[in-house]
Amino acid sequence: MTSIQGEGRRTRVAILGCTGSIGTQALDVCRQHADKLQVVALSAHSRTSDLVRYAREFKVSYVGVTDESHTDDPVLQELPQGCELVSGPHAAVELARMDACDVVLVAIVGAAGLEASHAVLSGDRRLALANKESLVVGGDLLMPLAAPGQLLPVDSEHGAIFQCLTGEDPREAHCIWLTCSGGPFFGRTAKELECVTRHDALAHPTWNMGAKITIDSATLMNKGLERIEVMHLFGMGLDRINVLIQRESKIHSMVEFVDGSVIAHLGASDMRIPIQYAFSYPERWDTPAPRVDFRKLGKLSFDAPDMEAFRCLKLAEIAGELRGTMPCVLNAANEVAVDAFLHDRLGFNGIAAVVQTCMDAHDRCDVVSLEQLRDVDAWARERAERTICLMA
Repeated sequence: MTSIQGEGRRTRVAILGCTGSIGTQALDVCRQHADKLQVVALSAHSRTSDLVRYAREFKVSYVGVTDESHTDDPVLQELPQGCELVSGPHAAVELARMDACDVVLVAIVGAAGLEASHAVLSGDRRLALANKESLVVGGDLLMPLAAPGQLLPVDSEHGAIFQCLTGEDPREAHCIWLTCSGGPFFGRTAKELECVTRHDALAHPTWNMGAKITIDSATLMNKGLERIEVMHLFGMGLDRINVLIQRESKIHSMVEFVDGSVIAHLGASDMRIPIQYAFSYPERWDTPAPRVDFRKLGKLSFDAPDMEAFRCLKLAEIAGELRGTMPCVLNAANEVAVDAFLHDRLGFNGIAAVVQTCMDAHDRCDVVSLEQLRDVDAWARERAERTICLMA
């Protein structure tokens, strides 16, 4: 799959999760390149006022609302004339199946994005994937569906690796250096992490993201999930995917080749850059982000992560090595634990404790279907909630 821009027309874009951090930045890219991109469909979970505002601005033909308690919000009466409303838990999946778009950005938070990603790859549309859980939970189901160039990662690190490997023989890659900022608690011990608060954890030093992924960045679970993603996307074992702390967040990842050469991807810490590339590939368009002046950067620093203090990174490694349904349990338990932490029902170190309890209780199986993954996901969520109640 090469360029998806039709002869004499703009690329038609659907943005699932348009009111979140990635979704709003994607809309900004679409504003910057209105001559090349046409937004045709948008979905949101519950923020219907924002959804309607964006639908009117971009004059979209379809919108979806996935939270059933918001499908009758009065503001939805203000949708543009002729705009079709799809509502209910499967609204995003229905939009993902539409033939009216060329590229679908799946920016839904959590495991809910898996079925939407599966729907996109089952057709001939491009999937711009910003939902980590799609590959973490269902990589064994999704990757066989993806044609060359059909799945483009939107995450800054995975987009960086994709670009580092473009034009190269992936069989000649020795290893991948997956970078991360280290989050707000870099250098702290497990003991010091016991008393950190929700407010502390939400203060990410580099990136502007939603609450859930910001907490995942603080625990380093985010990087553990990304390692599993890299394993699926680029067909490389976890033993060749190294996590590297890069505090300045200017090197977004590196690929080391068998001859000792290393190709690094550098750029501004701005998610609009990988979002735009997922829309424009294989072309490059003018950047919507500020450029980096390397003369003023000062230094680039590197450190190894502490897997003892940041236990979630180790748990993700264990789940990735076991594969099968274990990453599904890892992800579901983590979502429940992070939500409990955000609502002051669980301490910071309790997130890893809940995840480990659920993983220890799970009998791993090979992945065979979406239905099986839904069942495992539900089991892990119930087990995590029960564990949190026992810890209270």
